[in-house]
Amino acid sequence: MRRRLTTLLAVAALGAGLTGCTSSDPVVGEGATGSETRTIAHAMGSTEVPAQPKRVVVLDTDKIDTALSLGVVPVGAAQTGEVAGWPSYFGADQVAGITRVGLLTEPDLEAITALRPDLILGSRFRQEKFYDELSAIAPTVFTERVGITWKENFLLDGTALGREQEAKDLLAAYEKRARDLGSTLGDAAARKISIVRFRPTEIRVYGPDSFSGLVLGDVGLGRPERQLLADKEDKRFDKVSPERIAEVDGDVIFVTAFGEKAAAEQARVTGGSLWKNLSAVRAGRAYVVADETWMTGIGVTAAGKILDDLERYVPAA
Repeated sequence: MRRRLTTLLAVAALGAGLTGCTSSDPVVGEGATGSETRTIAHAMGSTEVPAQPKRVVVLDTDKIDTALSLGVVPVGAAQTGEVAGWPSYFGADQVAGITRVGLLTEPDLEAITALRPDLILGSRFRQEKFYDELSAIAPTVFTERVGITWKENFLLDGTALGREQEAKDLLAAYEKRARDLGSTLGDAAARKISIVRFRPTEIRVYGPDSFSGLVLGDVGLGRPERQLLADKEDKRFDKVSPERIAEVDGDVIFVTAFGEKAAAEQARVTGGSLWKNLSAVRAGRAYVVADETWMTGIGVTAAGKILDDLERYVPAA
């Protein structure tokens, strides 16, 4: 509590300069800088943000992808607990200037304050309890959910970043590429693509409402019956025990691991006879792919990397 109070006092002068705005169009704000601002409606209400923010902090992995995809290098970003560092599918020069500001579930308010951001992008799903404190530091925009709404999130965050048209163009290009890939594969729906993820304490199969599942859906690829999750309210993922690993079979299996402990469990399970007996494994069609693109990227560039893997590994009919 003392730490949070200190943070709020430290940024009082910054917060006091921000005033409300009722228009959705860019306007000249009344803050100390007199720079143009716009009002963004989002999961926590509406917020006046700079028309062209310069110092952006992002608090989820999808927002790192979004910012970098749109040519905005965040000054700070939160990380997951299991994996340190920034997405390697972006160039080292693109991520070199990013400062770590805590975890997705526990952002470091003092570190964020020190960066003097003019925009913070986060998620109600992960950081709702920090919203008031973050808003005292800088204009803060939250998306509602993670994953299933990744396209809507991308467009909202793109608008907040002042890159609305660029976001629309990138998303349209991705969707066209996904459709074109589906066409080149022939009867794409007949191919049953399995997605398996090893985590430190469990094995998951991913359904049609997961990020990677949505990308497969954009291509028109089919899924094993087990991974349609037809009897589940939450169709993002389900758990599978090592003893029931036969349930992950498909025509092609894509495998990821979240962190070093999960990779060790992946090696143990995939080295066993139950895994080696899967039809896709016997056919040489089980592939280890990057967790950071298939699972945590949750953005348009990560989606493009999934398409790269599908082009490489899924045979045409």
